[in-house]
Amino acid sequence: MHVTVRLFAMLRQQAGWRERQVELPVGSSIEDAWRTLVQEAPTLTASREAVRFARNRRYASADERLDDGDELALIPPVAGGSESAPAETTFRCELRAEPIADELLAELRSTVPTSADGALVIFVGQTRESPGTPAPGEEEAAARHAGEVVTGLEYEAFEEMTLQLLQEVATEIKQRFGVSRLAIVHRVGHVGLGEPSVVIAAAATHRGAAFDACRYAIDELKARAPIWKEEHFASGSVWIGSPARSEPIAEEGD
Repeated sequence: MHVTVRLFAMLRQQAGWRERQVELPVGSSIEDAWRTLVQEAPTLTASREAVRFARNRRYASADERLDDGDELALIPPVAGGSESAPAETTFRCELRAEPIADELLAELRSTVPTSADGALVIFVGQTRESPGTPAPGEEEAAARHAGEVVTGLEYEAFEEMTLQLLQEVATEIKQRFGVSRLAIVHRVGHVGLGEPSVVIAAAATHRGAAFDACRYAIDELKARAPIWKEEHFASGSVWIGSPARSEPIAEEGD
């Protein structure tokens, strides 16, 4: 059988390719596919404990069986389109290469809340000069840039899966906090120092729910979305992140 394998970020760099068809025996598991890949690209071996897998754009365990025609994405440590809907429910999830400008913030201010809302919370994450925690396997590279300041970031995303996952996060927010007016916009590509990389807007009748929704959205995006961040320095770059979490964080009391 044939499976399409996709690599991203540091795994793409290590293997030297982004996507290819892999032939596997019928009944092979994801772990079997991994073993086949590391035979061709031994440099991937060191990343095994930090890699997560997505079968047909949903997280899957290594023992899950593959079928002919499946898509298998290898998800390295992650960086920690919108649909029309009735006015009462607004879920806007978007990846964009264009800068997040003040005009977008003004647009969210006017389109996310309704007259029934007493609170709108907007979170803006931006590029800072201090480095983050290097992804597993990137410690040596990070050590070479110790003491340097970050000059910019490069974001890469598995776009189809990210948009699907962000819609799931929006649904979780509605179920947990009763917030149904939400926007999540994340940059891809180069983001300069001090520039916004993500903006989240949550509107609700009361401020507590809006704050809770906004915090949950950024925390789950950082932990689960297949988005990767490469920090750039004057003399090189380092991938940042930790192994992806494949499930929502448990609700209190679970």
